[in-house]
Order: sequence, then C-alpha cells, then structure tokens
Amino acid sequence: MALGGSRPRGRRAAGGWAPCAALALGWALGWALGAEPPHRCRPDTALLPPPLRRLGGSALLRAAVPRLRGGWSPCQLYRYPPGDPRPNGTGPCTRGWHYALPAAGLRANLVTQWDLVCASRWKVPLEQTTHLLGWTLGSVTAGLACDRFGRRPSFLLALALAVPLGLGVALAVNFLMVLVARLLFGAALAGAFLALYVARLELCDPPHRLAVTMVAGFFWIAGELLLPGLALLCRDWRVLQGAVTMILALLAACWWCPALLLESPRWLLATLQPERARKTLQALAEDNCPQDSLLAELEAVSEGPPRPRYHSVCEICSTRVIWKNGVILGFAAFIGSGIRHCFTRNLVPHLPHFFSSHLALVGTEAAACLFVCLTAERFGRRAILLLCTVLTGISSLLLLALTQYLLELIVLTLSVVGTAASHAVTMLSIFFASEVLPTVIRGAGLGLVVGANFVGKAAAPITAIPNSRGFFLHHVVFASFAILAVLSIMLLPESQGRGLPQSLQDGESQRRPPLFRRAPREDHLPLLAPHATPHDYSCLAASTKRMLRSPDPPPRDVAALPGGLPARWGAEQGAGTPGRRCSGSSGGAGSCPGSSGAGSPGVGVKPPGVLPAPNKSALFLRAAGAGGWRIPATNPRSLLRG
Repeated sequence: MALGGSRPRGRRAAGGWAPCAALALGWALGWALGAEPPHRCRPDTALLPPPLRRLGGSALLRAAVPRLRGGWSPCQLYRYPPGDPRPNGTGPCTRGWHYALPAAGLRANLVTQWDLVCASRWKVPLEQTTHLLGWTLGSVTAGLACDRFGRRPSFLLALALAVPLGLGVALAVNFLMVLVARLLFGAALAGAFLALYVARLELCDPPHRLAVTMVAGFFWIAGELLLPGLALLCRDWRVLQGAVTMILALLAACWWCPALLLESPRWLLATLQPERARKTLQALAEDNCPQDSLLAELEAVSEGPPRPRYHSVCEICSTRVIWKNGVILGFAAFIGSGIRHCFTRNLVPHLPHFFSSHLALVGTEAAACLFVCLTAERFGRRAILLLCTVLTGISSLLLLALTQYLLELIVLTLSVVGTAASHAVTMLSIFFASEVLPTVIRGAGLGLVVGANFVGKAAAPITAIPNSRGFFLHHVVFASFAILAVLSIMLLPESQGRGLPQSLQDGESQRRPPLFRRAPREDHLPLLAPHATPHDYSCLAASTKRMLRSPDPPPRDVAALPGGLPARWGAEQGAGTPGRRCSGSSGGAGSCPGSSGAGSPGVGVKPPGVLPAPNKSALFLRAAGAGGWRIPATNPRSLLRG
C-alpha cells in the first residue's frame, strides 16, 4: 500500500483498516437485537376452572400450557368449558410470555422488549429488512456524495450522522421509532463503509490493492467476532447499542485528523482539482510515498481549466463497457448474498444456539476472504470469481434436487462450501467493480453494486416470515440466476495488475481477454516483433509506396539473398536506402545481414508486369523482415492499403 515510511505507513494503515471493526459491530448488532429466545405463554388462571386455579409451579403449567414434543407450547394456552376440568381446545396467550434468557448474551432485546413473538413475530423480519434497506439507500446516496464532494468528507459526515442516529435507536420508546432509527442508522453506516472502501482502494498501487482490501475484510470479521463478547458485557440491548455508538463517536473524533485518512489524489486529479491534489501529494511525499504516475498526471492537469468537473452516475447509461461491467458485477453480488440463505438454512438444525451459528457464519466468511486473498492475485479476478460462482451454483443445484437422497454429512458439506463460495462471490464482485469502474464515477457505481448486495441479503429475513411458502421458489430462482451469472462473468475484463481507470474513456477502453492463455499463433513470417520493440512504420510505408510506383518490378531471385531479393537490392540498401538496417560499412559485400556478397543480378528474371501484386507485396515484406524491420503480425494487404 502506498502509505509512506514506517510510522506514516502504520498510521495510514490504521486509518484504512481500524474503522472496519467498528462498522462491523454496527452491522452485526442486528443479529443480537433480533435474536428470539425460547419462550412459552404465562399461565392465565382466569382461563382455568375453579378447582385448578389454586395450583402452582409445574402443576399449574401442566394444566394451563400444552406440552409439545420439544417442550412447552410457545404460543398456545388450554381452553376449558364451564364446569369441566378437561380442556376442549387451545387459544392464544393472554398474559404475555416467559422467556428463557439470556438471548445472544442479552437479558433484554427487541423481542423481549415488545413481545415480538407468535402473532407479532413478523415484526422481527420487518425490522431486519428495514435495516438492510437503510444500508442499500446509504450505499447509493454515499456513492453520489463521494463523486461530488470527495471520499474523506463523505466518510466523516456519515460517521457524524451515525452517532445521533445510534443514540436514537438506544432511546427509542416504541417499535415504530426503532424501525425509523434503525433505517437511518444503517444508511449512515453504509455511507461510512463505502467512502472508506473507495478512499482506501485509491491510495494503493496495483500489486497491493487486493491484499490491502482483504486485510480490511479481516478487520471487519474481527469486529463481528467481538460482538458476542460485547453483548455479554452489556447484558441489555440499549446499553449494547449505546456502547457501539460511543465507539463510532470515538472513531469520528479521531478520524477528523487528516493524517489518518487523506483525500484521494486520484479523485482530485480526475475531477480537475490540481491545487488540492498537489497538497495531498506533498503530504504523501513527506511520508516517502512514491506517487510518480500521479505527479506526472498532475503536471498535465495543471495546464487545463481551473474549475473542477464532476460527473453524474447517469453518464453510465451513455457508455457500453462500463454499463455492462457494472450490471454484471452488481448481479453477481446480488446472487452471492441472496443465495446464501439457501445454504445457511440447512445449518440451522446443527447450530441451535446463537453463538454457534454466529461463529459458523463468520468462520465461513473468514475462509472465503482467505481464499480470495491467496488466489485472486495469482490467477486473476475473473477466473476466481467464475470458479466461486460455479461452486455456488453446483452446490445449490445439488441441494435443490438431491437433499432428500443425500447423506446428512454430504448435505452439511455442500452447505458449508456453498456458504463460503457465496461469501467469496460477494466480496470479489464488490472489489472487482471498484477496480473496473473509472474514478470519476467509482463512488456512485460501486454504491449501486453494494446496494444490490444488500438487496440480496434482504431475501433471508423475507423468507423467514412465519407461514411463508416461498423458500422453494426462492431457491429455484437463485440457483437459476447463479447459472446465468456464470455465463455473464465471461464477458468481464481482467483488472489484475492494471492501473485504475480514471476517465470514462479509460473505462470504455477495457476489453475482455481470453479466460485461459492461448498457444502462440503458428505464423512463420519474419515479422513478429518482441513486445518491448517499438514499432516504426515510416520506413516500411515509404519503401512500399516507392516499390509500387516502380514500373520495373523486382526480379524473382531467391538464390542470391535469404530474404528473397537479388543481390543488387541488398547492395542498394547497404548503400544507404532508408528502412534497411546494415551492420557493416555501406557499399561492399557482406555489409548487410543476409547478403551473399555477390553483386550480380539473379538468374531467371522475368519480364516486367508478370509478377502479380499480391506476390510482389509478400516478396517485399519477406525482404523487409530479413533486413531487420520489426512490425507486428498482421495481414500484409492491410498494410498496403495504408
């Protein structure tokens, strides 16, 4: 990462990585707030016949609450007819519920605060979906703000807004207030996440972009792992929400210091703000940070118009390659997050407790992050994204068609592999999009891709609504989408080792390379140049035109020179004809490579006009190659047309 010397490097690394842990705490907070503890109805003696009203303890429970195979009924009480000691039916709870606490380490959460169980159980998925909607709206809004006002101001503004909104959640007096506050709190967290992601990426050089982003992912995972311990310390959901908010407030107070997070010089240069870019680059130069490419671009931009030029996300619609890349990667992120619920649902019976399920999900996320970190830099972004999408689709199809026929261990293995692969698809799609989108619209474009990711995540709470029959259809649709995503990923370019595109023109110039390396073309013409050889066609074009204007075509004598020209042509070229590279003194025999030293014309010269034009061109090009010209492998006739 281009972060400077030892101390500045550590300071800038902390500025790009440490906030991820705090933001992850705010993201994972919803899991603890909405955790549903085991519960049962409180006995209502008014529903019992007079002889049973004097009972207490377990006897009262047996008389009032139905007994099920797994324990007491969570939502029903016995109903007795008048004067009959035997129940004739059941009905809903009338005096509330008794909860087996703690739930997710908390003695009180949203479920126990407002009794969000049984008939009101649908409110928990509603709260989770609303929170995810906030993350979606925050990603899109923050992306627009990043491209208009900059990465650093957007990050600081989002953090500053997250503090009062977090306190609003902690002080909510009813469930409706919780919904609104959680919606806005999620939007603020999403804005901070997106602005930090873009700013951190644009301060990296190409070889370190993936590693720096994946280290930030591990900080995010560390924040998720800290949540259970913090919940055990706080014991109450309001205290837990307040603790996370105070961490965000501390983060906002510290990150006002420019030394921890600088404005992106790439964005400043792309939007024609050379003065601000010069100040940022000077700050990086003081930290021994090499920014030669940006300094060269700064000199070019300084001569342009002084007013900044901003771009709108609507300009993506007028492009072809950028639009295609954004749609494909947004679709892949949507599939990766939406299909995950199809796998985690099979893990629920094996992970009945909150801590075990939470640690299992975070563990698969860590495995996916490690896999991407080890492979995407070696084999390329597109190949690994394609591999993970294929694994996700195959696991989903096998579980969809063969779950009832497979062993439980195989079902569990496929679910774990599918969960990890879907995590990898999501994080690699977001990272891939940040590399292929141009700087002038990177914030808005990446905001749309991240927003699609959170829309996919909303599929899990929606299908968790009680009496919902849509899980099978959800599984079929997302498995089909995964196969479609495999085909569309083949159309993406490769961004490994390449610089970030700055303008819309740079984004449009990206092309799709072959997925696997092809064998070299079998072309034996002596025209193939090494990659490092500069191409100069001036001599070739002048000699070609001079030859075509000549009324006397060259004789067809291949015995005098290996290049296919008679010896007198080699002597002429050795005497100083442009376009012929000779290693010796001009004139005499042996002065040019491939000459036989003979100056006599060849034998078997045909009259003028007999040699057809295509053969004349091929003969000349062979001679040019033998003489040392370096031109790329192409069609000779296309060169003659110029």
